Amino acid sequence: MKSFLDMLDHDRIVAAIAEAEKETSGEIRVHIHHRRAREPFAEATKIFEKLGMTGTARRNGVLVFVAPRSRKFAILGDMAIHEKCGNAFWEGSARDLEGHFRDGRFTDGLVAAIRSLGRALAEHFPSEAGKSNELVNEIDES
Repeated sequence: MKSFLDMLDHDRIVAAIAEAEKETSGEIRVHIHHRRAREPFAEATKIFEKLGMTGTARRNGVLVFVAPRSRKFAILGDMAIHEKCGNAFWEGSARDLEGHFRDGRFTDGLVAAIRSLGRALAEHFPSEAGKSNELVNEIDES
């Protein structure tokens, strides 16, 4: 059986992140967790901090955390974007991602989630002149 990472189109996901971030000062990361995650939100919070996502200038980073061995995921936004979007947005994003994942369309799901997250970030945190990419766009894993 192929590993979860091998089932993903990395280039397409990274391109979606780069495209979404053109319109916002926010940052989006995707993390694939190879171990079981009983509490995906708690694990995502640890990874969020480990990746330095709490250190962005506007506190508007978003992490898409996927634990394929547990068949679980979490979408976690830093405090500034969470204040703007609220729980309903995160719950809707999770339902959309879950639908794609249930159908085995993992790359499609991640790309759709990244685009949706990017639109929300752009609405509340538009791109700024001279904005630099604070975090790498590559898929992270542990």
